[in-house]
Amino acid sequence: MSRVWQCGRYPLSLERPLVMGIVNVTPDSFSDGGEHATADAAVEHGLRLVREGADILDVGGESTRPGSDEVPPDVESARVLPVVERLAREAGVPVSIDTRHAEVAHAALASGASIVNDVAGFRDSAMVEVAAASDAGLVVMHMLGEPKSMQANPRYDDVVVEVRAFLERQATALVAAGVAPERICVDPGIGFGKTLDHNLALLRALSELASLGYPVLVGASRKRMIGDLTGEPEPKRRLGGSVAVALWAAAHGASIVRVHDVRETKQALTVWGALEGSGA
Repeated sequence: MSRVWQCGRYPLSLERPLVMGIVNVTPDSFSDGGEHATADAAVEHGLRLVREGADILDVGGESTRPGSDEVPPDVESARVLPVVERLAREAGVPVSIDTRHAEVAHAALASGASIVNDVAGFRDSAMVEVAAASDAGLVVMHMLGEPKSMQANPRYDDVVVEVRAFLERQATALVAAGVAPERICVDPGIGFGKTLDHNLALLRALSELASLGYPVLVGASRKRMIGDLTGEPEPKRRLGGSVAVALWAAAHGASIVRVHDVRETKQALTVWGALEGSGA
C-alpha cells in the first residue's frame, strides 16, 4: 500500500494514523445536530478541531443517521459551500465534503474541498464522473440501502466478504474511470445498514479490508454500537467507547479515524504511538 493518500494539493502521509474531525452543518445529526448549523459556528468549530490536532475536516450538510430523510442538493449546498470555502482558505488542512450528491460534490470541489467522502460508495455514475474529473481524494464507503431504511433488519450471508467485495468493486470502477489508485480510501461504513454483530465483525476484520491495498477509514465515533455495548443512551457520553474503537482501528489496519472528539482521540493515539514505537 502506498504510504501517501493523495488528496488534491495535499499528499497525506500515512506513516501515522490520521484524525478526521467532523463538522456537521445540520439541524438533525444524531449527536450534534443544530450545534453548528450556521456557517460561522461551523467554521469556528472546524478551526477549533484543527487547533486540537485534526489532520482533515469533514464537512457535511445532510444527516445520514438511521431513518433520516434525504436533503435536496440545493439545501445541502447552501449549508456546506460557505463553510467549505472558508475552511479551505483558513484551516491549513484538507477539507472533505461528506455528500452522496454529485452536484454538491462538484460545487464543494470548486469551493476548495480536497476530498469527496461518499457514503453511497460512488454507486451514482454522476459521482464517478465528478471524481474522475478532479484530483481529489475519495472515500468509498459501504452502506446497505439508503439511510431512511438501512437499519430495517439488515442481512448478509457474510458481512466481511460482502463489504470487502463491494469496496473492491467500487474502487476498481473508479480506477477504470481514470482515478489514480493513490487517491482512493475505503470505509466499511460502521452503523450504515449493520447490526452490532456486523459492526464487530467488520472491525475485527480490518486487516482483511486493508489487504485491498487502499487506506482504510473507520468512523464509529459516538455511534449506537457503543451505546449497545455499554448501555449509554446519550451519544455525547460515549467518548470512552469512541476512543477505544479508534485505538483498535489504528492498531488493526486503519489509516484514518473519523471522530467528533479530536483532542481526546489525538491524545490517545499519540500515547499509543509512543508505546508502539511509531511516534503517532
